[in-house]
Amino acid sequence: MTIDIVDLTSPDYSDLSPVQLAMVRAAQSKKDKIVKEAEKNQNELKFFMIANNTARSTALRDAIGEIEKQKLADIETVKNDLDYQLAYEALGSEGDENGPYRYPQNPNYNLSYSERFLVVRQYYMDVTSDPNARLKAFGADTLARSYLGEFYQTLYDLLRSYC
Repeated sequence: MTIDIVDLTSPDYSDLSPVQLAMVRAAQSKKDKIVKEAEKNQNELKFFMIANNTARSTALRDAIGEIEKQKLADIETVKNDLDYQLAYEALGSEGDENGPYRYPQNPNYNLSYSERFLVVRQYYMDVTSDPNARLKAFGADTLARSYLGEFYQTLYDLLRSYC
């Protein structure tokens, strides 16, 4: 996937956490869907105008301009939403009354299950470079079962595949 909704090399986006990168990828998917839908609408309009011998009219140019304008507005909305999500997540990642959020000492229950998956996976990847010890430690982690829900088995299978 090519990320072009934001410039990941700019200082504003260069130091994103795995959770924030997941948010960027989700926003990029939304943008790609908007672009694809706009292209589809433009092509359908062109074929319709060609079929009716009106392809050279200014109506086609104006209609394509409106589709482009709507596409750009929708992309800007997705980008603004991403910026708000990243800012909110950065605030929420600081912690609560128990201290900063860190798995397993103070897990962040405000995260979605897929974001929790990324946090726990990153924790176990950082703990040790030995894949067998990593899998054994994860298998003994009782917090991970409830914290990850149905993603527990997925992460277990992923860690097992490294062995």
